Amino acid sequence: MLIQLSIHNVVLIERLDLTFSQGLTVFTGETGAGKSILLDSLALTLGERASSSLIRTGANQASVTACFELKKNHPVYKQLEKKGYEISEIIEQPLVIRRTLSQDGRSRAYINDQLISLNFLREIGQSLIEIQGQHAQIGLMDSRNHIAILDNFGTPVQLLQDTRHHYQQWIESTAKLAALKTSLEETLQEEKWLRESIEELKKLSPQAEEEQELVQKRRSLQQNERHLELLASALNHIAPQDRKSLQPSYALLNASKILQRLISNPENITFSESTQSIQKALESITQAEESLAEAETILTHLINTIEIDPQQIDEIEERLFSLRGASRKYGVTIDELSHLLCEFEEKINQIDIGTTQIQEIERKVSLHRQQFEVSVQTLSQSRHKIAKRLEQAVTNELKLLKLDKAKFLVSLIALSKEAWNQNGKEQVDFLIAANPGVPPAPLNKAASGGELSRLLLALKVVLSQHTTLSALVFDEIDSGVGGATASAIGEKLHHVAQTMQVFVVTHSPQVAASGDTQFRINKFIRNGVTYTTTTILNQEERKEEIARMLAGNQITNAARSAADSLLNK
Repeated sequence: MLIQLSIHNVVLIERLDLTFSQGLTVFTGETGAGKSILLDSLALTLGERASSSLIRTGANQASVTACFELKKNHPVYKQLEKKGYEISEIIEQPLVIRRTLSQDGRSRAYINDQLISLNFLREIGQSLIEIQGQHAQIGLMDSRNHIAILDNFGTPVQLLQDTRHHYQQWIESTAKLAALKTSLEETLQEEKWLRESIEELKKLSPQAEEEQELVQKRRSLQQNERHLELLASALNHIAPQDRKSLQPSYALLNASKILQRLISNPENITFSESTQSIQKALESITQAEESLAEAETILTHLINTIEIDPQQIDEIEERLFSLRGASRKYGVTIDELSHLLCEFEEKINQIDIGTTQIQEIERKVSLHRQQFEVSVQTLSQSRHKIAKRLEQAVTNELKLLKLDKAKFLVSLIALSKEAWNQNGKEQVDFLIAANPGVPPAPLNKAASGGELSRLLLALKVVLSQHTTLSALVFDEIDSGVGGATASAIGEKLHHVAQTMQVFVVTHSPQVAASGDTQFRINKFIRNGVTYTTTTILNQEERKEEIARMLAGNQITNAARSAADSLLNK
């Protein structure tokens, strides 16, 4: 159950700390005092959408904290465990949900100070509290909601899960079959092209990273070719192949012969240089001849070691041309050609095995459809039985709510076989005959606002026996009724509160008097600023508040006496 609610800086509420107990808790107060703010704040802890407009003027942040005391087997703990939260400590203490809002529009949620997502908070909130607003009967009038209400009353959960499971299997296998047939048809249409492409690609036999290897090899061969040209040019300067050119070695030889003749006839030397200097020049020429011969040998050896195969370069160019042509033709990179070949071969394989696969999936489709139809029939039979029980239970509750002549009916309308779905084979409509002699009709045509409110309460009373919720909240469930009917509503709410916690916002003194605990919501202005506060009332204060609800601003002794009578009742 909800044991505490703390609200800080939400609209007109500066700070409010409330403590609750079991039973029926009622909130009363003048119109506009802030009862809706209280419910909006509670809804924030259940994951409702929020905006910065809820933050009190002048405050930077708003926060709401709800503290729950739950049984250890409550579904919330299983939800937390599935999400990976460590619950060994959480389960040993009250469950505390905190929601904060910032001026920048950001909102955060925490469970026992552990951050959680807002989507997950909504999931948890649905297991904790259900808030029925003033216009909840509008949702009741929508027949699309009726099937869920019927199922919540007693349809076996396993039966619902089996039906949805078999339906999903049938739909998925049907979609798979359709996709396979479409794929096979497309493949058959392009079979000739595929086989030709496979033959072409197999002949080409593309390899991964082949382009890069070919380009590198071609570059290396082209560099060798340029190196050979340069070495040959250098060698030609040292030892020209053209006999008309003067070779350096001949020039050095002629110079050597001349100097030798000069040394051999010293009397021919008439200048001052000595014979020794001429000898040194001759030695240098001899060394040059030897170095030149060595250079010629080295260059010749290098030229002989470099192999140039023009045909190999041509083959590489032709290979690159073929690969790049295939790449452009099929719209993929050269490296992807081998993968494309595998894809084409797989498509051809699908043609060969496609018929067998289709036959197998067709058998599965037939099996899943049969299983779905069996589940649907079983579900329908169960719903018809449950519908009778729901009709009787709600009709009995309506009698206690001063609609003793009304009759509630559950209509199960069979759908065409093509319209069967995961929810079954029928549409569920709630009908009501409010008065004897009047044929049953849809709720939006046969029930007034007050009747719808009581019908909603009757349904909640009946369904409360089949729920894991910790509390129910009703916002003016007594709208449009008064007198004995309001008293009946108050008594019924009090009855429900014997098994689960119930909160009611009300303007009805009869409903207020039925509460186990009563809070009065007040609004006041201080220094030009508006505030909303809440006060828990003792017995005497309750009598005065209910008297105000009966008499208005001028509280009379008669109103006090009537209030005392209601409370004693």
